[in-house]
Amino acid sequence: MHFTQAVTTCLTRYVTFSGRASRSEFWWFFLFQLIVSLLVSAVSQSLSGVIALLLLLPSLAVGARRLHDIGRTGWWQLLTFTGIGFLLLLFWWVQPSGDSERFPV
Repeated sequence: MHFTQAVTTCLTRYVTFSGRASRSEFWWFFLFQLIVSLLVSAVSQSLSGVIALLLLLPSLAVGARRLHDIGRTGWWQLLTFTGIGFLLLLFWWVQPSGDSERFPV
């Protein structure tokens, strides 16, 4: 999956927490979020907060779908609130796709 296809998919499936997301889809969308956040924060801090809120739901959805792709439940994203749990999530997000049928497409 290439950059524009990944961004389009994530923005159109912004409330779809079921199914799977490939590594490329997840990381291209992550890069899109980073670029947009940096560009908007250079212009306006208040607008940056609005953009962060707008991209929150799509990022949670693609994160959950990515975890489904490796056989984990999307609820594991709650680990980000522990601080150190983000490192475990990062480890899982970089893993190759699993053959788990626990979360079918």
